[in-house]
Amino acid sequence: MNAQPSPTAPRRINWQSVVTVISAAILIGAEVFGAAFAGGWALGILLGLDNTSSHILQAVLFAIGVLIMVAFVRNAQRIEPFTRRA
Repeated sequence: MNAQPSPTAPRRINWQSVVTVISAAILIGAEVFGAAFAGGWALGILLGLDNTSSHILQAVLFAIGVLIMVAFVRNAQRIEPFTRRA
């Protein structure tokens, strides 16, 4: 008998992997976005920027944080697949 699932078998969501990746993303996201806002604030003071410039710097660092989180979730999904064959 063939123990391998057929390639045409329906895919099912692997909830354990989904929850693991989402939990890690929440933890890492809190650190990344917290560092983005704190870093923007600190750099704004260090460079003598006004409030508007500091907020723009925070937004740029926030966007970089979004890119980091997207890359993290994509790589985590490669290691912990979200679907499996039924």
